[in-house]
Amino acid sequence: GGKVLSLAETQPSAEEELLHPLALNPWKNHGRVKRDWIIPPIRVSENSKQVPEDLVQIKSDKIFTGEVIYKLEGPGVDQEPKNLFEIDDKTGVIRSKRPLDREKYNSFTLKAFALSPSGERLENPTTIEIMVLDQNDNRPAFTQRQFVGTVAEFSIPGTSVMSVSATDADDPNTENAALSYFILGQESIPANAITKTMFGINNLTGAIYTRDVGLDREVVHGFRLKLQVADMGGMGLTSEGEAIIHVSDINNHAPQFSPDKNRRENEIGRVNVSDRDDPGTRNWGAEYSITNNPEGHFAIYTDFATNQGVLAVVKPLDYETQKEHTLILTVKNLSPLSNKAPNVPLSTATVLISVVNENEAPHFIDDPIKIVALESVLPGTLLIGNIAFDPDNSALRYEIIRDPERWLDINRQTGDIVVKRALNMRSPHVRNNIYNAAVKVTDSEGVSVTAIVAITLKETNDFPPLLLPLSGSVCSSGSSRHGLILTALDEDNHPHAEPFDFKIPTDLSINWTLIQINGTHVMLQPLVELDVGDYAVTVLVTDSGSPALSSYAQVNVTVCVCDSFGDCNSKAGVVLKSSVGISFIALIIIMTCVAFLLFLLLLAVAMTACGRRHHIKKDTGLLVGESEDDIRDNVFNYDEQGGGEEDENAFSIDLLWNPHDTPSYPGTLPLGSGFPRSKQPLRKDAPHNLPSPTYPRRPPADPTDIEDYINDGLEAADNDPNVPPYDTALIYDFEGDGSVAGSLSSIATGSSDGDQDYDYLNDWGPRFQKLANMYDPR
Repeated sequence: GGKVLSLAETQPSAEEELLHPLALNPWKNHGRVKRDWIIPPIRVSENSKQVPEDLVQIKSDKIFTGEVIYKLEGPGVDQEPKNLFEIDDKTGVIRSKRPLDREKYNSFTLKAFALSPSGERLENPTTIEIMVLDQNDNRPAFTQRQFVGTVAEFSIPGTSVMSVSATDADDPNTENAALSYFILGQESIPANAITKTMFGINNLTGAIYTRDVGLDREVVHGFRLKLQVADMGGMGLTSEGEAIIHVSDINNHAPQFSPDKNRRENEIGRVNVSDRDDPGTRNWGAEYSITNNPEGHFAIYTDFATNQGVLAVVKPLDYETQKEHTLILTVKNLSPLSNKAPNVPLSTATVLISVVNENEAPHFIDDPIKIVALESVLPGTLLIGNIAFDPDNSALRYEIIRDPERWLDINRQTGDIVVKRALNMRSPHVRNNIYNAAVKVTDSEGVSVTAIVAITLKETNDFPPLLLPLSGSVCSSGSSRHGLILTALDEDNHPHAEPFDFKIPTDLSINWTLIQINGTHVMLQPLVELDVGDYAVTVLVTDSGSPALSSYAQVNVTVCVCDSFGDCNSKAGVVLKSSVGISFIALIIIMTCVAFLLFLLLLAVAMTACGRRHHIKKDTGLLVGESEDDIRDNVFNYDEQGGGEEDENAFSIDLLWNPHDTPSYPGTLPLGSGFPRSKQPLRKDAPHNLPSPTYPRRPPADPTDIEDYINDGLEAADNDPNVPPYDTALIYDFEGDGSVAGSLSSIATGSSDGDQDYDYLNDWGPRFQKLANMYDPR
């Protein structure tokens, strides 16, 4: 058997019917065994407005006696995205229910089934492949809002500048995503500097290149291009973008000395040059030299901010020896001159320097002034001296102009820097262990200079390690896997902190040992099996500083019995392990006070209960107090019923009884009225209609008399021929859920609740606790 695919609008030709007799004419008998075949993919255009739209019809070519039901499963039907396709369960026509979007789902693979009305699968399922055809419903878009590129000035035509790119969400295998690039317009920077078309673009790749000559950076600095991209090979949807192209400088101009018109007063020692190349580049930057400087008194360097040549004295000048110096200066660019530049000689300039006998500024010996100090250095310690000198040997005046932590002090006459306050490496002004300050020195004529003071702080061992925790618990078994983990806290940094050394003093190490875990942790364990209780162990911990610092600590250890997981079961151990830190002596005092308070409370309760029992009348029963009515019922024994109160196979006892009809037993439960009367069974081990013995009626004078009271009642019940043969003591046990009896809240009493006092039931022990709760006035 198999399936037959048919398109509703397809009329097969004779040739198609000959090639595909099974597919196009499913009802024709071809005289051979039919078999399953693969249905070619069904192509559906996206964004179709004709929905619902019949896509394909499947039919089974098997002959069935009953009805055939067609079902469809898969993505687009009962899986996400749902409700895109459906199938007519009678005709097998598959339809699209909503427009499809190829950019979300480009294909669907469905399973079609032929089922009987009872849901039985009649044959193997058929795979239906639906391909979504693309439409040009997405515009192309440039990958950047603005593209930026650079081209060197005087580049020849055809020079590659940059590439732009765009994307299209349509099918890349169709013309809908075939992109083409265009330049719509060109704008020079500054505007109208160049009007001819200077750039072109490759329509397929988006590569931008130069088309013409004339790129002079001194004339134009850049271009702004307006771009367009279109799909369908340039005939479809379009989008626009922008490209900025900067014209970079080449060294096509040699520097030239400028006349002294740029010279300013008090700026002797500077020379100016002019260069038409791009400012700030190596093509514009000047490099100066002095041609006649035999004694090396002078040097010249470039101020790259202004491109000026700065003259400086590097060796002292003697006014009496030579009052004037004539220097010849030359200048060239930092980059070699381009071969496209005019062939001109190097520019030179002559500088006349007159030596003036005037005061010179003081000088620092080092700048920055570097100092290395320990962080533990004491206030008043000298850090450094002799930090500056004056060429004119005039008196100098020193001062600290920057010291954020106020750690330093300086002698105003000598310049000696001393420690004013204790240093601290953890200051926020100490970075990478360096503290920066600033000092100024001024000569007698008011000329001053400043320098940085850089103090490198060295770590010292200032703090001893502190042991923690100071309390905990260990197992009495001394297992190697369980113990108290100890560590230490040190406020110093490396190398004056860990690794720590833990030790127990020799006279205390008989019963305890320390097992090293790593450089910061040890495990405290008993060497022998100790009795359960509290112990104080002294531990010495030492850091790795130089010199090393140590501290003793007493650890309060609770030895307790542990379970298999190593957890301590001792309550005292739990308390001692808490962060509160209660000592053993304080714990003993607290427990003694609690025990004494409990003793006083029990004594008060006993005296109150004893007083209340004197108000119970003699021979009036246990539960009724001063009432003259006795509401107690017979003793019930449940040992042989097995099903609790819901076991209705046991005998029934008359619940509408008269207090004078049957005897009363100690420990019986009072029951309410309202139950039907039934005949009481008689004992078979005693003669009938004999008088019953006398049962004890007195209430117990003290809770210790309850046992005698119950035993007397049992003895009387054993000799009573008029009661059922269930003469054992009543056992208050769990009887199961539910009861056929009514609520105990309806139990009748001989007096009101306000007249009754049942507090003495709490003194009778756990067997009477439930009864006491029933009559608790609270």
